[in-house]
Amino acid sequence: MKKNNFLLIGTHNDGKFREISKLINKKIKKISPKSLKIKAPKETGKTFKSNSELKANYFYKKSNLISLSDDSGLEIFSLNKKPGIYSARWAKKSGSFKNAMKNILKMMQNKRSRKARFICSLSLRLNDKKIVTAVGVINGVISNKILGSKGFGYDSIFIPEKSNITFGQMKLSKKMKIDHRSVAFKKLKKKLKFFKFFVWHLIHVKFLNKLAIRKIKGTNFTLNIILNDKVFHWGNPILFFIPNIIYQAECIIS
Repeated sequence: MKKNNFLLIGTHNDGKFREISKLINKKIKKISPKSLKIKAPKETGKTFKSNSELKANYFYKKSNLISLSDDSGLEIFSLNKKPGIYSARWAKKSGSFKNAMKNILKMMQNKRSRKARFICSLSLRLNDKKIVTAVGVINGVISNKILGSKGFGYDSIFIPEKSNITFGQMKLSKKMKIDHRSVAFKKLKKKLKFFKFFVWHLIHVKFLNKLAIRKIKGTNFTLNIILNDKVFHWGNPILFFIPNIIYQAECIIS
């Protein structure tokens, strides 16, 4: 199997790894950081986006594999959007997600509003320079008690819009069609499709006559590529460089 057929899913959370894996093309070999004995980085970002990009960059550098990282959490409006980016850390401090959910329900006993939302940021590091990020959101409410055991994290206290059951009560196949992670992944696919189109269009567009590519990995000189419906300098590394990026994106989104 070619190296480009491997994808590192940058999470140590088994539930996340399982769900993200189901979103990815079956032909792609999914790798866990655990299997490579790569420890998780410190999440120093102030937003879901900054943390997912931090993790994607970190795992790419550690593994030299295309890396997809998730940063997600629960925001409860009556609790000033807490736990937010600290969702996993709340659970760790509480001893478990179940204890964290119990604590949240206690904190909300006298709250009128139970509005909440799950947010997921997905970042895909394709190569040394290209990273693509998309954020998905699903709104809902916090239940009055812990319901269901099919999900993970805070799923058992979150009732999504247009539903009367929690994610914890929902079949995985149904949950994955509507949850914040699937919303983010659909957006990521659109961005990758645009990127794929843009690169091929750049190669074939008629009005471009010359493109100077500087400092391509493994070279110290300027490459002059003549573009007029096709690339004329067939021996240049650009022929390997650009299709390789497109292939990487295509494997993930197909």
